[in-house]
Amino acid sequence: MSTESMASLQNLEIVVALLVAVLVLTTLARNLLLPYPILLVLGGIALSAIPRVPVLRLDPDLVFLVFLPPILWSAAYFTSLRDFRANLRSITFLAVGLVIATTAAVAAAARWVIPGIGWPEALALGAIVSPTDAVAATSIGRRLNIPRQVLVILEGESLVNDATALVLYRAAVAAAVTGAFSFTDGLVLFVLASIGGVAVGLAVSELARRALSLTEDSFTEVLVTLLAPYACWIAAEHLHVSAVLACVAGGLYLRQHLSEAVAPVTRLQARAVWDVFVFLLNGVLFILIGLQLATLRPTVGPGELKPLLVQAAAISAVAIALRLIWVPIAMGLPPLLSTALRRRESMPQWPPVFLIGWIGMRGIVSLAAALALPLATARGTPFPFREDVILLTFAVIITTLVLQGLTLAPLLRRLGLCDDYSLADEELRARDAAVDAALARLEELAREPWARPAHLEQLRARYAQRRAHASSILSGDGAATAEDAGAFRRLRHEALTAERRRVIGLRDRGEISDEVLHRLEHELDVEALQIGTGELRSG
Repeated sequence: MSTESMASLQNLEIVVALLVAVLVLTTLARNLLLPYPILLVLGGIALSAIPRVPVLRLDPDLVFLVFLPPILWSAAYFTSLRDFRANLRSITFLAVGLVIATTAAVAAAARWVIPGIGWPEALALGAIVSPTDAVAATSIGRRLNIPRQVLVILEGESLVNDATALVLYRAAVAAAVTGAFSFTDGLVLFVLASIGGVAVGLAVSELARRALSLTEDSFTEVLVTLLAPYACWIAAEHLHVSAVLACVAGGLYLRQHLSEAVAPVTRLQARAVWDVFVFLLNGVLFILIGLQLATLRPTVGPGELKPLLVQAAAISAVAIALRLIWVPIAMGLPPLLSTALRRRESMPQWPPVFLIGWIGMRGIVSLAAALALPLATARGTPFPFREDVILLTFAVIITTLVLQGLTLAPLLRRLGLCDDYSLADEELRARDAAVDAALARLEELAREPWARPAHLEQLRARYAQRRAHASSILSGDGAATAEDAGAFRRLRHEALTAERRRVIGLRDRGEISDEVLHRLEHELDVEALQIGTGELRSG
């Protein structure tokens, strides 16, 4: 066997071992009632300390191209566009304002605690640790059932702040490499990159929607949804615009149209494939964060550990404290502005505001950005303080993930925040509206020659029971005989289609959240499979 073949086989064995470790640690996390990202990071750190464990170096290009597009796309897909719009001002204050403020504050702190570091390198460090992690915020937040509005704001912030941070990061790195910096050029770059990224995401997702309409093969349609985020990222990178915003805009846009673009069986298969795919990506990424300790340990020389810990504590404290100060401003300023404009908008309560301020975990984007720092400047000299920036970034990630992540559960109890059932009323109203639509459609079809009166009465009775028991979906119990099963399925398909269209209409008008649509649509898709119409589209 050749050397290359042996190396490839070894890499495959490492990947399999990582996946096994992910499964074991996530199972343990569920048993311990811990958010799985925290245990995966701690498990990676523990594995890195075992002798003869292969040293795995995280390739930034691999993270940005292979891992990040589907993770961002999936997070955007399951974000409610209605709720995102409703909290847009607060999200903007956090995703743009807080990132800029954190970059400046961390840079100033770095200049104070790290002897000799220049402003460009310090600003690069600030930009690297400024964005919160989308995966950590979502997975930890949902695992602990935090209030819905808090989760919406955290998800929205983490989806957008990567774009702001990466623009600042590139400007700071360019200044460190070339020795020149222009604030005007940086601002123009940010605006153009943002607008261009959104435009690319919308264009690619529209092409994906059209591609879905050209095929009726569910496996091909699932593959289109998997390729779309990569197409977004690659197109945005080639056009030098924000690939992060491209994936976010694409995921949000395609979700608004997927309900009518594909059949129920495709939605169910795509959901299953995406859930497993994103789970594996997230698991591997978090365990890789912990494993990076093995690659960073040799860079700490004799006598450098204590100063490094002091610097890491100072940088982490500044990042955490600034967020705790900024979030109340970001949450309270919109109501104050509304009052000044003579509009009524209630001031937020302090427990959820404090919770948003405390949840500021950093993750894989920060580590990948640090590792992507160039090795040398334009003059050929080594990039100043590159190893310091990487080590401090790793320290901030571990501090925020472990410290803030592990304290969330007791903090929720201390703040008196319980499970959020704010969508329950929306769901009940949506179910009732769906039943109305189905019954109305059945009345229209009653005049058709193929519509059997017995079938109509059975379906009317079934919908009457569903209205009385909103959470139950009754299965077909053999009422349709072999000779008229096709007519019964057609009636049921038309009724389900009417339900789906009514629920989609409620979502489009902003009366229900995308999350409610997801729940009801999943039930309708399962029922369509049960009656044999899962291959038929609603459009």
